[in-house]
Amino acid sequence: MAQVESKIKESSSNDPSEEALVATLPTREGWSTPLTLHNNFWLRSHMAQKFMLVRDNFKPRRDDIILATHPKSGTTWLKALAFTISTRSRYDFADADHPLRTSNPQRVVPFIGAVGGDLDFLETLPSPRLLSTHLPLSLLPPAVSAVGCRVVYLCREPKDALVSRWHFDNKMSKGDPITLDDAFTMFCEGFSPFGPFWDHYLQYWEESLARPQEVMFLRYEEIVSDPLKVARKLASFLDAPFTEEEEKSGVVDQVVSFCSFESLRNLDVNKTGGAERAGGKIFIQHSSLFRKGKVGDWVNHMTKEMGEKMDRLVEEKLKGSGLEF
Repeated sequence: MAQVESKIKESSSNDPSEEALVATLPTREGWSTPLTLHNNFWLRSHMAQKFMLVRDNFKPRRDDIILATHPKSGTTWLKALAFTISTRSRYDFADADHPLRTSNPQRVVPFIGAVGGDLDFLETLPSPRLLSTHLPLSLLPPAVSAVGCRVVYLCREPKDALVSRWHFDNKMSKGDPITLDDAFTMFCEGFSPFGPFWDHYLQYWEESLARPQEVMFLRYEEIVSDPLKVARKLASFLDAPFTEEEEKSGVVDQVVSFCSFESLRNLDVNKTGGAERAGGKIFIQHSSLFRKGKVGDWVNHMTKEMGEKMDRLVEEKLKGSGLEF
């Protein structure tokens, strides 16, 4: 797992200029694909060039809504909720052809700069756009803050986020499995996709303090403990508050039920299929996006000593910020 500065052999587009740019940056292996260090954050090497272009080429609009998440923190759930809430006047979620019944939530809300969210394609979308990203705030254009884009940020208790990351990487990798000990060590070093996780959390936390009307900071555990409360909060933030009539007729409950972990996992579109990435080295199954979603599952995998070590790390990294887990 030693850090090396070598040319990336695998590229999503086989563009020589892309390989040349990525080759100038530190690259390290250990997860299912190599990661490249750019502006103090680790990016999947096969996607690094595309993500590096986002800061200078993505054109935020004032009415954009960006769902920013740390990986393995409930991205799929948040996308489903935000999409269903914001489009409920257009799509009846009881209909068989509702977008979430025919396509995975990850595709319904495109990732900025990633597959399905090419920057040129995003320019063609009508406003207001509902977009998503795993990028830290520092790798998004400064205009996101300057023009007042609304941002919903979602993160997760780090121990659970690590366990989910470990399971996910092993499920999609075609190589040798990653041991939990190795995953734990790398995660605590800040070496993980879009890591260090603490800097990722803190950038959006500080932005939420600076722009509280435009940046909503959520923890995964909040959605689990009170999904109805979060759905109402999210609806108001998206300028689509539930009406008194909708409240009385049970629409909020229906939205939450439709977007629940169990409901999404049991839809046919999420049981099969997937997509190859990194030149065929990994395969992301739709079903792998719905493992358990349980709070506190880390105790079934990590030792008490590992948990205590990560707790100390989190306390140290977040000290003085006001952010706690």
